[in-house]
Amino acid sequence: MLIPKKIKHRKWHKGRSLGRQVETRGLELHYGQYGLKSLEQAWMTSRQIEAARKTITNSLKRAGRLWIRVFPDKPVTIRPPETTMGGGKGSVDHYVFPVRPGRILFEIDGVPLEKAKEALRLASYKLPVKTKIVVK
Repeated sequence: MLIPKKIKHRKWHKGRSLGRQVETRGLELHYGQYGLKSLEQAWMTSRQIEAARKTITNSLKRAGRLWIRVFPDKPVTIRPPETTMGGGKGSVDHYVFPVRPGRILFEIDGVPLEKAKEALRLASYKLPVKTKIVVK
C-alpha cells in the first residue's frame, strides 16, 4: 500500500482540528475531466485510498487514466494493548492523509461521463468523508 519511502521525522505530533478548516490547495481539476472532491475533513488512511483506487480501476476495466491527488505521509502511532502509561510514544502503525473540505482526491480522464460517475460513486463508499463528483 501507500507508504513514504523516506520521512524527515519518524513520529509526528497529531496536530489540532480547529473546527471547519477549508482547503486552500488542490481545489481544481488539473489532470482529468472528472474528479472526486471532499466535502468533510478526516484522516484518510493508505488502506482507504488503495481500496478506492482498486474500485475505480476495476470499474473502468483498464480504460481511461486515473490520478491519485493525495498521498498518506503522516505517521500514526499506536501503543500496544494492555500497557501502562509512560514508556514513551508508541511505534508507527500506519500512515494517513489529513483531508479537508474542498480537496480533489481522485481524477479520471479518457472515459465517458456516465462510466466515470459510476466509478467515482463506487469509490466514494470506500472513503471516510462525504464527497462530490466534479466535472471540468
